[in-house]
Amino acid sequence: MKSTLRPFMFWIAFVASLGGLLFGFDTAVISGAEKQIQAVYGLNDFAHGFTMATALIGTILGALFCGKPAEKFGRKRSLIVIGALYLISAVFSGAIVNWYCFMFFRFIGGLAVGASSVIGPMYIAEISPSAWRGRFVCFFQFNIVLGIVLAYFSNYWIAGVPNDWQWMIVAESLPALLFTVLMFTLPESPRWLVARGKDADAGKVFSRTGESDVEGELASIRESLKDSASAGKEKLFQRKYLKPILIAFLIATFNQLSGINAILYYAPRLFELSGVFREGAMLQSIIVGLTNLTFTMLGMFLIDKLGRKTLLAIGAVGMVIAQALVAWGFATNHFEGYMLLICICAYIAFFAISLGATIWVVIAEVFPNSVRSQGQAFGSATHWVWSALLTWFFPMFLSIGGQYIFSIFAFVAAISLVFALWLPETKNKSLEQIQKELVKK
Repeated sequence: MKSTLRPFMFWIAFVASLGGLLFGFDTAVISGAEKQIQAVYGLNDFAHGFTMATALIGTILGALFCGKPAEKFGRKRSLIVIGALYLISAVFSGAIVNWYCFMFFRFIGGLAVGASSVIGPMYIAEISPSAWRGRFVCFFQFNIVLGIVLAYFSNYWIAGVPNDWQWMIVAESLPALLFTVLMFTLPESPRWLVARGKDADAGKVFSRTGESDVEGELASIRESLKDSASAGKEKLFQRKYLKPILIAFLIATFNQLSGINAILYYAPRLFELSGVFREGAMLQSIIVGLTNLTFTMLGMFLIDKLGRKTLLAIGAVGMVIAQALVAWGFATNHFEGYMLLICICAYIAFFAISLGATIWVVIAEVFPNSVRSQGQAFGSATHWVWSALLTWFFPMFLSIGGQYIFSIFAFVAAISLVFALWLPETKNKSLEQIQKELVKK
């Protein structure tokens, strides 16, 4: 029997994905403030890179250690706490002008981003019908990108007012408050409820979201949990989970080492460095953000039609060409007209429909119920370790010459094509079916 999707499922996806919006806003809002932060605190390139990476260090820890609270207290309550952390970080990192306090509260925000990147997609994947799971989890990625665009617009509007860099950061408190309040309207994950022996409550959730065969779905979940003594106590790092672990590690690695967060964090500086957009670098960042948003929407539309493999393969080819052209432009100083903007936007477009659209979907899909929170934490932490390192050292790479770092980005994108061809397809399969295919007994 085919599930009949109900409006409540769209509401669940919308609210839960607001955590992604905050994720994106927090990632990009700092790009408008980073040059003033360096000037206000008198930081050299190394110290400045570390200051920018402070939040990303928090994301690593947030991703690594959020799994146990998510298992013990549930996905819903964990997401409410994450919303509160976003709020605290936005208010205090913008309101207090002290380098150590700034780094501490940015670190707190990083904890929220890291935990959100694990629990948000996991919650949506666990509550969504299989035929719609890719689109609903991809909606989390869409909101990340929407948050990036809103941050760029917010920075553009605020730029020029007294203490503008502080107001840019404080602006995040508004969506943080909205997310925290609306999370109280959502149910708990039905798969978490089954793992805790609350089958009746899980059945009610499935009924509200439009699952036609509630008893069949509950039975399938119970079957998938049989191999572990109790959910949450199964260890992730076992030979039988090697393939899901490898998939999560590789897609997270390719996602970051293709250059996305470095470009988003330093977009205005990158355009200024080219010498073409010195007066309108922040406006060019908005164009990059809108490109990201547009092609993420396209990725959402295609992910359950073409599948994960096809999108990753198409994106890899496009990213290689775009990044190679940017490297060539830096090496030869050929940035006439809008070449840099066009190449960066081309890279963003191909990234958005491939690695951008698929990363959180794939990581949320490939791990079985008994270790999903641990697997999601591992994949997300891998993503954030690479992001932190890249953000920290990117200013120094740029000072040496942009052609070197963009050549590395192009090389990584080329390797990701091999990964795309090897990756098992997961579209239109239940989480339990994927588990049977990927996990060796």
